[in-house]
Parts: sequence; structure tokens; C-alpha cells
Amino acid sequence: MLDTRDGTRLANLWDEAKAQSMSEPERLLYRSNLLGSDKRITNYGGGNTSAKAMERDPLIGDEVEVLWVKGSGGDVGTIGMDGFATLYMDKLQALKGLYRGVEHEDEMVGYLPHCTFNLNPRAASIDTPLHAFVPKKHVDHMHPDAVIAIAAAKDSRELTRKIYGSEIGWLPWKRPGFELGLWLEKFCQDNPDARGVVLESHGLFTWGDTARECYETTVEIINRAIEWFAAESEGKPAFGGPVRKTLAEAERQAIAARLMPIIRGKISSSQFKVGHFDDQPAVLEFIAARDMEKLAALGTSCPDHFLRTKISPLVIDFDPEKPDIDKTVARLDAALEAYRQGHAAYYERCKEPDSPPMRDPNAVVYLVPGVGMLTFAKDKATARISAEFYVNAINVMRGASSVSSYMGLPEKEAFDIEYWVLEEAKLQRMPKPRPLAGRVALITGGAGGIGKATAERLLADGACVMLADIDETALEAAEAELSGRHSADVVRTVRLDVTSESETADAFTAMAREYGGLDILVSNAGISSSAPIDETDLAMWNRNMDILSTGYFLVAREGFRLMKAQANGGSIVFVASKNGLAASPNAAAYCTAKAAEIHLARCLALEGAEFGIRVNTVNPDAVLRGSKIWSSEWREQRAAAYNMSPDELEEHYRKRSLLKRSVLPEDIAEAIYFFVSDMAAKSTGNIVNVDAGNAQSFTR
Repeated sequence: MLDTRDGTRLANLWDEAKAQSMSEPERLLYRSNLLGSDKRITNYGGGNTSAKAMERDPLIGDEVEVLWVKGSGGDVGTIGMDGFATLYMDKLQALKGLYRGVEHEDEMVGYLPHCTFNLNPRAASIDTPLHAFVPKKHVDHMHPDAVIAIAAAKDSRELTRKIYGSEIGWLPWKRPGFELGLWLEKFCQDNPDARGVVLESHGLFTWGDTARECYETTVEIINRAIEWFAAESEGKPAFGGPVRKTLAEAERQAIAARLMPIIRGKISSSQFKVGHFDDQPAVLEFIAARDMEKLAALGTSCPDHFLRTKISPLVIDFDPEKPDIDKTVARLDAALEAYRQGHAAYYERCKEPDSPPMRDPNAVVYLVPGVGMLTFAKDKATARISAEFYVNAINVMRGASSVSSYMGLPEKEAFDIEYWVLEEAKLQRMPKPRPLAGRVALITGGAGGIGKATAERLLADGACVMLADIDETALEAAEAELSGRHSADVVRTVRLDVTSESETADAFTAMAREYGGLDILVSNAGISSSAPIDETDLAMWNRNMDILSTGYFLVAREGFRLMKAQANGGSIVFVASKNGLAASPNAAAYCTAKAAEIHLARCLALEGAEFGIRVNTVNPDAVLRGSKIWSSEWREQRAAAYNMSPDELEEHYRKRSLLKRSVLPEDIAEAIYFFVSDMAAKSTGNIVNVDAGNAQSFTR
């Protein structure tokens, strides 16, 4: 999120040479992506754009006017051509004859599919009439912080006139929909020279005869607001000036890592949530200020903001002058319950007979004085975007309160947006959460074959994953590969030597800060060695014990601490080995350390049960492909133990198995997935061998 306090102007990024050869819809896409590339213009998923273009009707062959408009749920910054809805303009105009008045405007959404051009499957959004009825070829509707600061000010209308004169009009608050589309049409008819309009407590509409004119008007109008606020607020302390201390960065991060798992556990009873921590300058300035609590209580203004953040945040009782985390934690339950009761009371005051049931009453945004902002949502992207939207709200509050009084949206109007039947219908159309949605996993040895395959499996079902590995080069490659497939939001990495007590503690602190806690721990860091006992030196013995026994203890201990802080259970899987059950020649150090792993897991299953922490073991055998262990001298050593060449090993292990099949990293990942999923919710202290069958390692 860009901090707009310094009044930096938006750049005009239009490239006419590039745009000249484009079709009208392609220029709409180009314009949309340019606008969405700068979060000062609109945030993720916010705003929409449109163009009216002549298209050949696929049935009658005549040229007809078609509205291209951003479809429901899209994002202008990342939209492609398939993200636009297309509708016949003559049919949209005909809807006016069916309109029965503002009391019935929601029913008009049901008519929009009947206006679809060329069987386009993209659903039209509720904002479609706003674009259709503006009598201009190109229309932008953006949510720029600088303009919303005008829209959310007490004297919004007067400020609009002062900054823009008659170029930009003003309309009072009206929920998006058919009626507002008619208001915009009438405004344009009454003000033919106007270039746009500010919508109170909402945002900005601008228009033009060409895509370039529309884009440049949007940028110009926003820049004028940015410059005006920069001049008017110069020398004035924001939000009444600082009255609280801001802690040093390391202390902020440590406190966030301590608080996030506790809060996450207390608000995840009905749905797992993922956390996000933000301590950028705009946030720190706000939470240090005199007027922070008063402004936060007023709530956000723009509908796009509070749909992501709820109307208001929860301010955590924390004194940065006298930091006392234990005192803060002791008061959390009361604060969380008060917020939930407040939301329930708000719902009861405002609900209508047809209102959807009350949703999760927990806060989304948590402000910690001196520390930063925590946000929690169903997944990492939503938590991050919610934080971005609240920074938008902070910027709006800064601007409006510097020249006037900031006004949140009236409670009933906010409720009618948040619990709008049409908004509920959109939520119901969304895909059901994947099985591991909201879960957070840490995998040691995460950059190797089994670790990476496990990450792939967990990511595919919706988990967030932190890969921990001592090999930083392999970590970097794994992160690039997995985030490229699953998004950067859900993949993190940390360099970890599992034999280091401090590095292990730091890795779990980073986990808590990045995602808010831990639900799944896969202990998979590995090493191998092979030598007759009389040739096994103490260094080899200790190295096996350090990594495979002590390392698993250190990792499990930190996992237990984090899971117990959350008080929401968890699942731990040790990746041991068939060799932990079945002896193998010339590998006493390795086999003994693996046996220690298996018994440690059994002990931890006993300890963890009381806290809902399940601990199970997966025993692979001979997973050669993708393995860093098997690409080391271990391969030669094991081949020597069986009097064969290294190239013969994989076939040897396949033939040795009862099922005569090779074992792959993906096979181990499936077994791990079973243990961490709800399918194994009643399983702890168990062992699954994934070895294609080996009688020596039968557990019973």
C-alpha cells in the first residue's frame, strides 16, 4: 500500500502509440489495468470501468451498441478481456420501463442477464446501470483516497465545489443500484459540461468521449485532490498529533508474533483464519495519534472499505509506554466478547425481515498502539487486502479530518450494504472453501523432494505454507516455483538449521508474524549416513542424533508452544523412515536416530492429546527421486552396502518391495496429507509406512 501523505502526483502512464492499434474493448482493458496499477487510484477489487462500443450482432449481423463493463467481483488492475460483462445498450435502456421505484430496485439485477450480448458468461455487477445511463462513451468509477477524503468530509459538497468548481459535480449518498444510475443520468443531462461527479461517502465518477480522455481526466481529478490536501494540511499534525510512543521495529514484530496466535485461536472457533501484520508508516502515524480511537469508532466510509474491514476495528488495550503483554492478553477475552456483542446489537438494531443471518461477529482489523495493525480473514490474500483497505480508510480519515470533520457512513446505510440481500447472493455464489482453507503449515526440509511435494499437496487444498530449510539456494528456487503456481500470499520461506535452538525459535516467531499461528507441522529435515559400526566415528553419530533426534525435539517443542498458545489444536507429522522400525546394515547411526524420532512422536502424542494436538508418523523407504539425501554420497554408500552400482539402486528397492513399485515424494505427501486433514481427526500416535511393502517394518 502506498502512503500518500506527501502529496506525490499520479503519473500519466498512457502510451498512445501502444493504444492506437487497439480495438475499443482492448483500450478499455488497457485503461483499466493502468488505473488499477496504482493503489492510490483504487484498491484491489474496487471501482469499475466501462466503454460503449459498436459490435456486430451475432444473430442479425447489424452493428449494435454494447456496454463493456467490469464484471462482478473483478479487479481492474489484473482483469483480462474475459473479466468484462457485455450487454446490449438498447436492452439496458429498456429496463427503465420495468422499473417500479426505489423500493423495488433490487429486482432489476435479475433482468441484467436478459441484456447479455453474445452469450457472455461473465456476470454483470450491481454498478452496471451507473455506467449504462451515463451518456458518455467511456466511464471510470474509482475509489481514490484523496477524493474519498472529500466525499467523507462533513462539508463534502462545499469542498467539491471549492476544489473543482463546476467541472466536477456532487451527489448525496445513495446505495449503488438502479436508482443511482438514474441520478447520474439526470446529473449529466442537467450538467452537460461536467467531467465527473463526487459521490458522497463513496467515490468518484469521471467520463470522456475517448478512452484516453477518460483516463487522463481521472488522473487529473485525483491529482488535483492530492495537491489540494497536501497544501491545506501542510504543517498540521495528522489526527491531532502523536500522543503515544511507537516501539522499535524488532519490538513491534516480537509483540505481533506473540499476540497474533492468541487472537487467532480465540476467533477461529467456527472457521480457521489467517493473519496479516502491517506496521507501515501510515498505520504507525494513525495508532500513535490523539484522535485515533475517536476516528476508528466512527467507522469507515466507502462501502468497499467496510465490506472488507467491517465498519470499525478493535483497538487492543496495550500501552507502548509500559509494554505488558501478559496484561493485554488477560484482557483480550473481554475485549473480543464486547466487540462480538456490539456487532450482534448492531445487527439487531438494523436488520430487516429479509436480512441474511448474522455473519461472523469478530473484528477483522485489530489496532495495537505502538505496534501496528493485525488483520484476520479466511485466507492470507483476504487478510492482506483487508489491511490495504483499512490503510485506505486511514488515508481518507487523515485528509477529511485535516480540512473538515470526518464522517463515517450512517449505521443503517452501512448495514444495508453489509447485509444486502444481493451481497449475500454474491457470497453464496463463491466456491466453497477448500479442505485446508485457513490452515497454516510449516515444513522443515521444505526445499527437498518430500518437503516440496508435501507443500504442493497442502497448497493445492488451500493451506498457507512456510518452507524451512538450511539450503537457502534450494529454498529460493522452491519459493519461486510454488508461489508461481499458488500465489506469493500463501508461500513463505525461512532459513533454518534445526539443530540451532535460537534459529528454531526464530522460525516459529516468523511463522506467527507472517500467518498468525500454526495448525500443521511437518518435521521432515533429513540427513543420511552409511558406515559399518567400527568405522562410524563420533562426529557421524552425533550429526545423525543432532538433526534427526534433537532437531525433531526442538522443532516439535516450538510447535507445541505455538499450538498451545492458540488453544485450537493442531497436527504434527514426523517424517521418519522404514529404518526406524527395520534394521539395515551399515547404518546404525541413521537407523537409531530414526527410531528415536518414532518414539518421540509417540511420547508427544500422549502429551498433545489434552490440547487437541495430534502427532503421527510417516515412514518412507527409498524415495530417490527429487531427494537431496539420495543425491549425496549416501547413494554410493547404500549401493556399496548391497554390492551394486548407484544406478541400480532404484530398481533394487522396487524389486525388494512386496508390491514391486517405486516410492515417490508425492506418495509420502499423500500420507502426510491424510494425517493433517480432517480425515484423520481421530488419529494420533499412529504410524503409516509408505514403502511399497516391507515385512520387516510391519508395525503389528
